[in-house]
Amino acid sequence: MRRLWAAAALAVAVVLFWAATSDVVYDLTSPPEFSWHVLARKAYSIVAFAVIGFTADKALEPSARPALRAAVLVALYSAAIEVVQFLDGSREGLIWNAVDVLCGAAGGWLGALVSRRSRERRATR
Repeated sequence: MRRLWAAAALAVAVVLFWAATSDVVYDLTSPPEFSWHVLARKAYSIVAFAVIGFTADKALEPSARPALRAAVLVALYSAAIEVVQFLDGSREGLIWNAVDVLCGAAGGWLGALVSRRSRERRATR
C-alpha cells in the first residue's frame, strides 16, 4: 500500500509543481478584478500543500514527529517552487517568498495531521 501512496504523492507533487509554475494557471487563479486574489491564492496553496503533506505522510515510514517531517519536506518543496518561479522571471521579493514557504510548511503540517487522524480512526475501528 505504501508504494501506491508513494506513486500518488509523486503524481500530486508533479502536477502541483507544474500548476505553481504555470503562467496560465496563475492568470486563471489571480484575476486582477478580484481584489482578494492574493489571499485566495495563499489559502488554496495551503490546501494544495496539505494534499502533498497528506500523501507524503501516507507514503513514508512511520515517524516520531510526522507533522514536523511533513512541514519541513513541504517547505523545501515550496522553496523549490520559489526558485523555479524566480528563474522564470518572478520578482515577488524575499518576504513573499518566505510567506509562500511558510504556507508550504503549514500545509504540510496540516496534511500530516489529517493523515495521522485518519490512521488513528482506522486503528480504533
